[in-house]
Amino acid sequence: MATLSKKNFSNPDEKLTPEKTDMRIVDLAGTKMARIEVQPGWKWSECIKPIKKTESCEAKHIGIVQSGRMKLKHKDGSELEVGPGDAYIFEPGHDAWVLGDEAFIGFDLTQLA
Repeated sequence: MATLSKKNFSNPDEKLTPEKTDMRIVDLAGTKMARIEVQPGWKWSECIKPIKKTESCEAKHIGIVQSGRMKLKHKDGSELEVGPGDAYIFEPGHDAWVLGDEAFIGFDLTQLA
C-alpha cells in the first residue's frame, strides 16, 4: 500500500448531483472525502429527503466550511449555524439548509448513509 496519495476533486471517483447539489467524492486508500457545494435555496428535507426517503439526514459529517453559511437542526432540538473556517461534526438525525444568497462549500469526511 502506498504511504502517500492524493486525488483532485476535479476528477472525483464519484459525483452526485441532486437538486441544487454538487457532491464530489474521492477515495484515498479507503478513506472517503467529499467536496459538497449546495446552492442558495437548498434544504436537505426538500432536495435530498425525496431521494433518501428518511425523515432526516442519517449520515455523520465531519468537516470544515470553505465558504457560505448553513443552519442545522437536529432531531433532539439542538440547532447550529456554521460558516467559513468552522470545523464541524453533524451527527445523524439532522436537517440542514443554506443561509443567504451564497453557495455553501464544505469539505467533509462523510459516512454516506
